[in-house]
Amino acid sequence: MHDNQVTATAAHGFVPVIDLTSRDSAQGRVEIAQAIDRACTGSGFFVVVGHGVPQDLIDRMFTVTSAFFALPDEEKNRVAHGPGVSGFRRMGGTTALSLDQESPPDLCQAFAAHVTGELCDEERRALGNQWATWTLANIWPENPADFREVWAEYMAAVSDLAADLMRLFALALGLEEGFFEDKFDRHGSSVAVNYYPPQVVAPLPGQLRRGPHTDFGSLTILYQEDDRGGLQVLQGADEWRDVSAIPGSFVVNIGDLMALWTGGRWVSTMHRVVNPERGDTSSRLTIPFFYLPNHDASIEPMRPFTVPCDDRPHFGTGVIAGQWMSEKLRKMFAGTA
Repeated sequence: MHDNQVTATAAHGFVPVIDLTSRDSAQGRVEIAQAIDRACTGSGFFVVVGHGVPQDLIDRMFTVTSAFFALPDEEKNRVAHGPGVSGFRRMGGTTALSLDQESPPDLCQAFAAHVTGELCDEERRALGNQWATWTLANIWPENPADFREVWAEYMAAVSDLAADLMRLFALALGLEEGFFEDKFDRHGSSVAVNYYPPQVVAPLPGQLRRGPHTDFGSLTILYQEDDRGGLQVLQGADEWRDVSAIPGSFVVNIGDLMALWTGGRWVSTMHRVVNPERGDTSSRLTIPFFYLPNHDASIEPMRPFTVPCDDRPHFGTGVIAGQWMSEKLRKMFAGTA
């Protein structure tokens, strides 16, 4: 799949695979943008290969993060913080609550860090005063010793990939490549690794590793283990489709803000992480990167792109990105301590 041709195969049903190898050429970028438009108009999900993030870095990120979650509870608790902020979270929240759907808590732990969490206090104070993750300093464990270094390297690499995907998004929408750049020059993006512990006790009725939800922001870049399933995407009203991992790939999906930006032309699709088969006591670890606009970015529906006559939701008014994200996170962690 690395022959400098864009592919959009149906390897995952309605989640296509797009090869980014040819994005260094003008013609390649046009073809990739066309494939992205088809994917985002259809499922809102696609898989990228040929993305340029070194496999060695991905492997080190996975290894160092797995080592952290293998530490004794008392050591992980040293970098625990309140709900929805950086550091270790023993409970990863309840994603269904972000859509006002009642559900038991997700069977997930997490560790999160934010690009803005590395700024100085004065710079972070300029990021607004709402209940938000990106206004706080990151909290880093002392063990593993190279944890912070590897995470910083990974965040930088995936931020670069996300920025180029946004340029391709602009092309896909018939805009200048740099159209979105001033909305992301102070972006509040985050890595929030999900650790799904072994299920030695049966889940509660309706309880999943991650409940059904849509992502909140512009786009998500997800790494998942090659041999650990669980991610499902909703097709139609009630058909859940598995998205298994392709070695060396990322799963990319757009979020609510991107759907709003396009006036519903592109879709933010419901997805979930299901429980393993009973008796399977393996753990699972995924690494999502959430690429978020500047906290004060005004996101307005692009009227030329609005889909006038179908069954998709239509967006009449815009939002301020930080206020939108803050409210979603507040709902997700409602009732947690």
